[in-house]
Amino acid sequence: MNKSDKGKDGNLNIEEMGSLKHWGEPPSSIADELDKQSVVDCGWGRLIFGQTFSSSSQLADQLRNESQGHRDVALYSRDPQVVVSKAPQELFIDPSLTYRLNLERAELPVLEQHGFEIRPMSGPEDVYHINRIYKARSMVTMRDTFNEYHDAHPELTILKAVDLNDGAVVGCVTGVDHYKAFADPDNGSSLWALAVDPQCLHAGVGEALVVALANHFKQAGRSFMDLSVMHDNRQAIGLYEKLGFFQVPVYCIKNKNAINEQLYVGPKTEEHLNVYAQIIVDEAYRRGIGVEIVDAAGGFFDLSLGRRTVSCRESLTELTSAVAMSRCDDKAVTRRFLARAGLRVPEQELLQSEEQALAFLEQYERVVIKPARGEQGVGVCVDLTDEKQVAEAYREAATYCDRVIGEQFVTGKDLRIIVINEAVVAAAVRCAAAVVGDGVRSIGDLIRKQSRRRSAATQGESKIPIDGETERCVADAGYDMDQVLPYGEQLQVRKTANLHTGGTLHDVTPKLHPTLVDAAIRGAKALDMPLVGFDFIVPDVEKPEYVIIEANERPGLANHEPQPTAEKLIDMLFPQTALAHRSENLK
Repeated sequence: MNKSDKGKDGNLNIEEMGSLKHWGEPPSSIADELDKQSVVDCGWGRLIFGQTFSSSSQLADQLRNESQGHRDVALYSRDPQVVVSKAPQELFIDPSLTYRLNLERAELPVLEQHGFEIRPMSGPEDVYHINRIYKARSMVTMRDTFNEYHDAHPELTILKAVDLNDGAVVGCVTGVDHYKAFADPDNGSSLWALAVDPQCLHAGVGEALVVALANHFKQAGRSFMDLSVMHDNRQAIGLYEKLGFFQVPVYCIKNKNAINEQLYVGPKTEEHLNVYAQIIVDEAYRRGIGVEIVDAAGGFFDLSLGRRTVSCRESLTELTSAVAMSRCDDKAVTRRFLARAGLRVPEQELLQSEEQALAFLEQYERVVIKPARGEQGVGVCVDLTDEKQVAEAYREAATYCDRVIGEQFVTGKDLRIIVINEAVVAAAVRCAAAVVGDGVRSIGDLIRKQSRRRSAATQGESKIPIDGETERCVADAGYDMDQVLPYGEQLQVRKTANLHTGGTLHDVTPKLHPTLVDAAIRGAKALDMPLVGFDFIVPDVEKPEYVIIEANERPGLANHEPQPTAEKLIDMLFPQTALAHRSENLK
C-alpha cells in the first residue's frame, strides 16, 4: 500500500476501508432496512451483527441468550462500550483486533499447495475431523450434526485442507457471507475459526485456507473480508498483513463464560503451566474444583474439593503409589512385571559393557539401546544395525543412566494407549518426526521450519533436535542435511516417535482391536497403575498382534484429542463431579 492510500493523519481512508457508510449502528434513514437482528449460527457459536440491531439493549439481550458450551460473538456495534454497560457483569470487549482485506483491490497470490488441497466441507465425517482439530487447538467445537445446518444455509462456507497422502483433514476455516445473511449494504464477508492440525507436516496450510476463502468471496462479488485475531498473535498478524489485510476499528463483544474466562480475568497465575498440566487444570476449573499452582515450571499443582486435596504433577497423582511408580520408572522392571502377567514383551538384556552390547547386536541384528531409566526419549537409539552405531549409542545412554538396556528391535506401528481407572480411554499411533520436500529448501532448513511449527503448536513442548540421532537418520536414508529434498518426498528424520523430539499422534481409539484393549488393562493391573500410558508396537491397530515396550507413569493427556482424557482423570480423582459434569454438557 502506498502513501496515497492514506489520509493526512496516516490512517486508512474510508474508500480503502471498503465502503463503511453503514458501519456501526445505522442512521435512522436506513434503520428499517437493517433492523433485522441478524444472527448466523456457526456451530461453535453465533455471529451477532450489531449493525442490524436498533439499540444497544437489544444487542446485549441477544448476547446474554448464549447457549451453554458455545461462544457467541457480537461485532459491528458502533458503541461496544455502551452495549457492555447494559450488562457489565456478563459482557466484555474481547482483546482482539479486526483486520480487513479489500477484495475489490486485493491481488491474491497464487499458492502452490504441496501435498494438500482445499475442498469444501462435505459431510458428518468432516465435522468429526474438524472438531478433532478444534479440540487440539483448545477451540469450541461444532455440534455433531452441523453439516446438515451448513448445507441448508448458503451464507456459510466451510473449507477444509486435505492431505493428499492419506486423505486426512489437516486444516479448516469458516466463512460467512454478510450479504446472503442479511442483505448487508456494505456487501461484506468474514473469516472465522481458522485452524491447522498441530500434527500437520505440510507448510502453508493456514495461508492457503485464507487465500481460498478470500477468492471464494471475491468471486461472489463481495467488497471485503474481515477477520478477528488476538492482539498478541504476532505470527498470524504477520501472515494477514503479508496478504494485504489492514486493521479496522471493529470490536467484538462476548459473554463472560468459562470458555472466555482468561480473556476477561487474565491468567490465573503469573506462572505458566505446560500444556500437559494446563489441560487438567482447565477441566478442574470447569467443574468448580479448587486449583493451587504449587510449582508451575515443574507442572505441580493441588486440586481441592470439600475437605479433600489431591496433589498432582501433570497426569501423575498421589493415587499412584511410590512402589507402582518404581515399576514404571525402571524399564527392565516394567518388562519383568508385564512378562509375568503373560503379556508379550521384546527380548531384553541389561548391558554392562560395549562388548556385551556388540554381542547383543550380533544375536538380534537390529537392536534398541536405551537408559534403564528416563523419559521423553532422551538417550534412546532405535534400529541400530552396525557395531559403530551400537558402541556410540551405548556410550550416550550411559551418560543418562548407570544402567543401559539392549532390546530387540521390533518393526511395526508405534501405538500409545492410555489407561485410566482400568479402562482404555485413548489410543493413538505415534509417528516419528518427518519433513516433506518442496524441491527448494535443504533438509536442514525443512527440519528447522517443521520444528518451529511443532513448537508453536505445542507451546514449546515438541521440537526436532538437530543432533547426532537426526543426522544418522537422514544419512541412513541416503541424504545429508544440506541436500534439497525432492518435491513431495517425505523423509523421516527421527527413528523414535517421541513427541518431545517432534513426533506426531493420530487418534485410532475407535479402531483398537479388543486384544490390545485387554492387554493394556491387564498391564495397568499388573503394575498397579491407576493411570498409565503404554507404548505398544503393532503391525496393525485392528489386529491382535503386539509387544509392549514401555510404560509411562506420566503420559501427556493433551496429545490425545478428541478423546476425553482429562475428563476421565478428573472423574477418577473426584467421582462426585462426574455425573454433574455429564448433566451440564447435555443441556
